[in-house]
Amino acid sequence: MNLETVPVRYEAKVIAKPMIQLQGVTKEFLKPSGEVHTVLRDINLTVGKGEFVAIVGPTGCGKSTTLSLIAGFESPTKGSIRIQDQVLQGINKIAACVFQTENAFPWKTVIDNVSLGLRLRGTDKGEAYEEARRWIEIVGLKGFEGYYPHQLSGGMRKRVALAQTLIVQPQILLMDESFSALDVHTRHLMENELLKIWEETSASVFFITHDLEEAIALSDRVVVLSAGPAATIKGDYKIDLPRPRNVAEIRFDSAFMKLHEQIWNDLRDEVMISYAHNISNKQ
Repeated sequence: MNLETVPVRYEAKVIAKPMIQLQGVTKEFLKPSGEVHTVLRDINLTVGKGEFVAIVGPTGCGKSTTLSLIAGFESPTKGSIRIQDQVLQGINKIAACVFQTENAFPWKTVIDNVSLGLRLRGTDKGEAYEEARRWIEIVGLKGFEGYYPHQLSGGMRKRVALAQTLIVQPQILLMDESFSALDVHTRHLMENELLKIWEETSASVFFITHDLEEAIALSDRVVVLSAGPAATIKGDYKIDLPRPRNVAEIRFDSAFMKLHEQIWNDLRDEVMISYAHNISNKQ
């Protein structure tokens, strides 16, 4: 593969086994004043089985709302969301979420936190513990099974969150700014850990980030949302970089830099529109 030859724009390909399909999705909310606020307008997006798709866009453009729709926490005002070609109604039962905030119970040990998802599904405690130990080892925390969250670093707690999520074997992994609170070195470690685990599973990943470099380093595609309100898809880029990747090293690749320049040209315009809109609203 010639890394110097990078397509400027990726038109959504036909995927044999779509996992997630947003078809003409519009999301509106009613303000206290009674005015209708449109967050998303006519979103059409497909994520294939095992595909890693990152979403970037200005603050407030509806990235997290899109994730909430896929998770089933919200319903679209117009259009439909299909999961494995079935219209989503209610909570998405084959998806799991990793958010920026901590989700470990502080009074439970690492192994109790990690095994909780299986226990809630009726799995025997011994079997749940055995599977929890396997995932604790996979995320690099072997030996910390009896520790409590406050005894762990931020990066270690994020590893616990990954193990908590992946132990239930979700077919869809939804991640919303999951590593943004970490320092840059820990973030790179966690990004590489995520890629390693993802490459060993067939999960589809929907990854929200404000960091364009992170989006390119991790994903198969980067989708750019326009500035809100009524955000739409501004661009959809194929990330034609080889795998496996080291997220710290790939950033120095000439093809990476070219992709970054191309995508930033789209994203920068939307960031400036969003900034101007926010300033005008404050005046």
